[in-house]
Amino acid sequence: EVQLVESGGGSVQAGGSLRLSCVISEYPYSDVRLAWFRQAPGKEREAVAAINIPAGGTYYPNFDDYRFIISHDDTSKTVYLQLNHLKPEDTAMYTCALGVTYAGAWSRPHNYNYWGQGTQVTVSS
Repeated sequence: EVQLVESGGGSVQAGGSLRLSCVISEYPYSDVRLAWFRQAPGKEREAVAAINIPAGGTYYPNFDDYRFIISHDDTSKTVYLQLNHLKPEDTAMYTCALGVTYAGAWSRPHNYNYWGQGTQVTVSS
């Protein structure tokens, strides 16, 4: 059974940084897309970043001042999300997801088949 386990969330002040980790137990496909989503109370789930394994290539929302960076370590089967210059509006549950690379748009949750439980990020002003 494929399992995704996140860690690294916590409470920080605005302007701070966090690095989230998601360990994947196994890759069920030869071409995998790993993504981070977040969801704040009362809001829809939104895509934060994604990366293709092993092809490479990263995806981010189309913002000029984007502050987050996704990366991956093959040896440990871990995907990371570096959160920089955090703002109170970044407060949310952050969850990693796994799908097949060619499933469709990277930002659509229904294109991912496996999900972790999430890790909470809280940013105070």
